[in-house]
Amino acid sequence: MAMTPEQRDTLEDVTQFLYREARLQDEHEYDAWEALWTEDGVYWVPANGDDTDPEKVMSIIYDNRSRIRLRVQQFHTGKRFSQTPQSRLRRLVSNIEVLADDGHEIRAACNVMVFETKLRGDVLWAARTDYTLRRHDGDLRMAYKKVMLVNNAEALYSMSFLI
Repeated sequence: MAMTPEQRDTLEDVTQFLYREARLQDEHEYDAWEALWTEDGVYWVPANGDDTDPEKVMSIIYDNRSRIRLRVQQFHTGKRFSQTPQSRLRRLVSNIEVLADDGHEIRAACNVMVFETKLRGDVLWAARTDYTLRRHDGDLRMAYKKVMLVNNAEALYSMSFLI
C-alpha cells in the first residue's frame, strides 16, 4: 500500500528523531538525550523475554521520568567507575516503521545494533526498540521507549551506558 505524503513526512520525522537520539547516546550527550523525553516518559529494557510485566518481574531498566533524570545526573558525578574511561559506542538504526499515528502520538519501532568497545573488550548488542513519540511544539518527544535486547535472557555484561 502506497504511503500518503503525510505518512512519508511522519516517517522522515521519526527517522531523523531516532538518528538524533542514537547520536546523542553514542556521544554521551546525556543532557540533550534527557531533553528528548516527555515529563511522563517511561524507559524499559526487559529481562528474560519481551512481553513480561515490569511491575511483576525484574527488568534490566524500568525507569519513570524522575529516574531517567537521576540516571543522567549520576553520569555527571564522576563516580560511575564502570564508565571510566567512557565506552566508545556506535549505533546502527534500521528497519524504522511507523506503526500508528493518531495525530498526537506516534507508535514507531526499529532495529538497533550497538557496538561498544572499552577496556574489557568489544561487545555487540542487538535489539528491537518500540517507541511512543509525541508531538510537542513542532518537535517529537519520547513518551515511551522499550528496548528488547535479543539476548536479554542471558547473563549480560554491565550495561553502564544507556542502551
